Amino acid sequence: MSSTHNLHRGMVFRHDGQLFTLLDFSVSQSGKQRPTVHLKVRSLKSGNTGERSLDELGKIEEVPTEVRLMQYLYASGKDRVFMDTESFEQYAMATDAVGRDADFLAEGETYRVLAIDGQPVMLQLPPVVVLTVAETAPSEHGGGGSNVYKEAKLASGVTIHVPLFIKNGDKIRVKTDTREYQGKEH
Repeated sequence: MSSTHNLHRGMVFRHDGQLFTLLDFSVSQSGKQRPTVHLKVRSLKSGNTGERSLDELGKIEEVPTEVRLMQYLYASGKDRVFMDTESFEQYAMATDAVGRDADFLAEGETYRVLAIDGQPVMLQLPPVVVLTVAETAPSEHGGGGSNVYKEAKLASGVTIHVPLFIKNGDKIRVKTDTREYQGKEH
């Protein structure tokens, strides 16, 4: 399956016995050379990302996956524990496999989890999550500048920049891929 029409973002494939997910891909061609397909991939085991060419990987086969709804329960050492909302079974995912997305997990919330052969392997966060501001400088009015920001620590532990009018206890929307403030939740 090494043709570009079979590639899609989010697909999971196996290469050299390891599982990877395709984050992005692009095709480049110069002159009369044949096109080169560049892939941005993430290892599901380590969470590391890298770029490869399709020629470098050779033939890749998509691995069948299923999406399950799972409730995040708690952190246990180097694992994050989730519960399947249908079977009520508990599964531990290594924090390395969850990656930077662990910063957005809130206990008791339900998330989409990608499973292979019944085992969860990757968290699928929505593009925007709602989190509570735990700690920030006092709210300021005035200055008139709309692009002035201050730091705010969210309930999940991640620190982002927010506008001056945001105060402790506010619920805000945060873009998960860039960790940017997207607006106040009403």
